[in-house]
Amino acid sequence: MKFAVLGDIHANLEALEAVVRDAQAQQCTSFACVGDLVGYNSNPTECLAVIRDLDIPCVKGNHDEYASTDDCLDAVNPRAEAAIRWTRDQLSPQDKQWLRDLKYVRAVAGFTIVHATLDAPHRWGYVFEKFAAAASFTYQTTSVCFYGHTHLPLTFWRDSLVHSGSYSKFKVEPGNKYLVNVGSVGEPRDGSTLAAYVIYDLGENTIELRRVAYDIEKTEAKLHQCGLPVRRRAAR
Repeated sequence: MKFAVLGDIHANLEALEAVVRDAQAQQCTSFACVGDLVGYNSNPTECLAVIRDLDIPCVKGNHDEYASTDDCLDAVNPRAEAAIRWTRDQLSPQDKQWLRDLKYVRAVAGFTIVHATLDAPHRWGYVFEKFAAAASFTYQTTSVCFYGHTHLPLTFWRDSLVHSGSYSKFKVEPGNKYLVNVGSVGEPRDGSTLAAYVIYDLGENTIELRRVAYDIEKTEAKLHQCGLPVRRRAAR
């Protein structure tokens, strides 16, 4: 079984469609999503429809929560706040209910998915370094857990100690635990504009980071049309 694990889609339809096509071309048999389907970009309802049509395991991200509730946005950066307020007006009551019903953590085929951290998934903490990863490892009951939120594809692994690093492809070793950030489909923040996601091959016990080109000019043009702020583009 090969899982395509994606997250931080952020309403970027062009990137999501490109990732789904690539995953299917790579003969992925299943999908899972670590949350933040909406926010920042201009196709929240269309991206929700793609994920719902795939009927895949999905967890709630902070933008999913903010866009589906009337929560205060004082702690949110101005660009995110503008997109969330706009998104609230685009989503139907049914869309908002679907997002509200998402769980913070899910077990999927022997691995775990979460948007932020396992120790306090509803508080939207960030895992950038080994101390934060160690806190999540305390609550991790499977050998592999995929997460998002930082938009940076990093992996942390624990044997007797906690280690960290970037990755392109690696093998899951028995007895170790792995906390793997899958990068971002819709808004990468690691110096690339290519959409990112992960393939977890359960038969081969390998995890591979995939990069996919998409029509970023079309995505940005739609942001301008909707009056939403455009993020400064990184180099490819």
